[in-house]
Amino acid sequence: MRHAKSDWGDGTLSDFERKLKKRGYKDLNTIGSYLSLKGVMPEYIISSAALRAQITTESLAKRISYDGEIEYMDELYLTKPETILNVLSLEDDSNNSIFLVGHNPTLTELANFFQSENITKFPTTGVLKLNLEINSWSEISHARGKIDFFISPKQFKYYIPREVRERL
Repeated sequence: MRHAKSDWGDGTLSDFERKLKKRGYKDLNTIGSYLSLKGVMPEYIISSAALRAQITTESLAKRISYDGEIEYMDELYLTKPETILNVLSLEDDSNNSIFLVGHNPTLTELANFFQSENITKFPTTGVLKLNLEINSWSEISHARGKIDFFISPKQFKYYIPREVRERL
């Protein structure tokens, strides 16, 4: 997942300290409701330590009723896909599903590394669920996967399914 829409309004804050815009919170409610409806429940969450990613992660975790561990990592801020692959390769194999919250352009590059469909830009609050063909996280640098779903708030701009609306 890419963090929600961030606020550029306060010029005194560093990029790392930026918060979310009102639209970011609205988009998180929509996406969180959709994920809850789909029954998405990761076993573990890893997030960039940038403030906008932390807020995104905590809001989403609350929305889907996730009560597991969340690891915030400075290494996921302004990094390369190889760094994320290295982080994931060290994860415990008891976690079958890991939810990663990060930034662009890294997430776009990483998504295109894992599968053959070309994603031109990973949108803010976008979520890509991949099913990877691996038996251990240590195999991730050679993994290929299939898209289960790829959603973004713009898909719900004009029409929000009743089931999602009821959860907002």
